[in-house]
Amino acid sequence: MTLEMTKNEREPGKVFSMNIDIPAEHMRKIFGMQDNYIKKLERDFHVTVVDRNGHVVVSGEQDQVERAASVLQQLTILSDRGNEIEEQSVDYAITMGKESKEKALTEIDSDLICHTVSGKPIKPKTLGQKNYVDAIRKNMIVFGLGPAGTGKTYLAMAMAITAFKNNEVERIILTRPAIEAGEKLGFLPGDLQSKVDPYLRPLYDALYQIMGAEGFTKNMEKGLIEVAPLAYMRGRTLDNAYIILDEAQNTTPAQMKMFLTRIGFGSKVVVTGDASQKDLPSGSTSGLDVAQRVLHKIEGIAFCNLTSKDVVRHPLVQKIVKAYEDYEAREQRRGRKSK
Repeated sequence: MTLEMTKNEREPGKVFSMNIDIPAEHMRKIFGMQDNYIKKLERDFHVTVVDRNGHVVVSGEQDQVERAASVLQQLTILSDRGNEIEEQSVDYAITMGKESKEKALTEIDSDLICHTVSGKPIKPKTLGQKNYVDAIRKNMIVFGLGPAGTGKTYLAMAMAITAFKNNEVERIILTRPAIEAGEKLGFLPGDLQSKVDPYLRPLYDALYQIMGAEGFTKNMEKGLIEVAPLAYMRGRTLDNAYIILDEAQNTTPAQMKMFLTRIGFGSKVVVTGDASQKDLPSGSTSGLDVAQRVLHKIEGIAFCNLTSKDVVRHPLVQKIVKAYEDYEAREQRRGRKSK
């Protein structure tokens, strides 16, 4: 695929414009339903975008036109690689364009982790996610910290399954503390597995999507994939395993220390958590908070902080996360002033 771009010479008092040739099969995806994506681009860069028989003309102030045109080029490259152009992709491309980091989007997209059972590629979608994935590759222990929807657990799961399929590890162990999210569920019927399954359901969901129900069941029966509550980790030594601790903000300091000291030779560990969503009893200290203070200078341990910019769920989720971050920051400032 070749992209051609031409622009008029800058003249005083004249609106700057730039022509971009975008193949028709990509233009439909990039413009979006009822041109929603292009309207978003026009609003954010204060430009006008017109389709003239396959020639897209972008007009406005020169610097804004050049940034908008670069975003369109990056989206065209993504489309040419077979990606679906979603609202999140457009929003992030615009954000990168405003920060003059347009090319980062296609560089991020070139990092393929694996495919789901249905053939969908799993890739990082933001700079934060790319840094997170790179940190997992380079370090023995990685803490993925950030709000809901940033792909902390899903990307860690994809990396674990890829390592397992490549015979880099012998098994995958997934664990999380069994704590209700603000509700007391009371007695749960069934055997032990039935009682803990509701707490581990998000881990199962990711495994089914990436590995498939049949592949997951087969490896589970062989003991090559284990999904268990954190309490079951005590007393064990975990060699040649890919271990993921999810919802780590709900661990106590003692639990976190117990978990991190289970690690044996040939293992890799990813710990994920969101400090803003603790379900511990009031006044309790989170093991994740303590770990950040105690371990941040140790070589081989990396801390990756994802933010609202890295949310890859519905764009409204990103706005919700950002609104809560701003609210909590204001409350903290107010609290410091009152003291």
